[in-house]
Amino acid sequence: MNCLVIAATPIEIRPLLEKLKEGNIPISNSIQLDVLITGIGLLATSYSLQKQIQLKRPDLIIQAGVGGCFDKKMKLGRVFIIKKEAIADQSVVELNALKTLFDLDLVPANQPPYQKGWLVNPHPIVKKLRLPKATGISVNEITTHLQKVRFYKKQFNPLIESMEGAALHYVALQEDIPFIQLRSTSNYIAERNKKNWNMPAAIHSLNQSLLNLLQVL
Repeated sequence: MNCLVIAATPIEIRPLLEKLKEGNIPISNSIQLDVLITGIGLLATSYSLQKQIQLKRPDLIIQAGVGGCFDKKMKLGRVFIIKKEAIADQSVVELNALKTLFDLDLVPANQPPYQKGWLVNPHPIVKKLRLPKATGISVNEITTHLQKVRFYKKQFNPLIESMEGAALHYVALQEDIPFIQLRSTSNYIAERNKKNWNMPAAIHSLNQSLLNLLQVL
């Protein structure tokens, strides 16, 4: 099986990259592992991933990255599999309410690859894995304003925000390639004081979960 691991930045999967360099990853000989650093954001991820698929079509894509958490009661560093995604800021505020492209009837809510406006991961492997599942949103601009937080919570009820997740879901669904999005929580949404972030814990738990996942494929 050809497994493609993608990340926006090298730092997010540095422990994996170090083990690959050392040749110290205990995975099955039947798994051929490739790694792609896509760059940050939806556009960079979409382009890089599509280009890689054209060069070498994978049997499974795993996206590993950190993200912001909407639940401030949750301990940072927890890892989730994202079950469905939406592009939150592909929207407009009208009459003090957030309206998506689907609300505005600009795009049919069930036009493939969407299901009721969501990019849903339908593959059975997601249900089989023991990691907790979560709803994610992707944005082009990191959410810092409390009003946007309220809009997003009301419209999407997400747990995690990233800048690349929806790109993975969209491309993989369109190409009919099984995929898994792993997200570790590094910070709370709208918290810009990086002293309150926990990037080391997020990266450690992310890579631990990623390595565990590669061993059970």
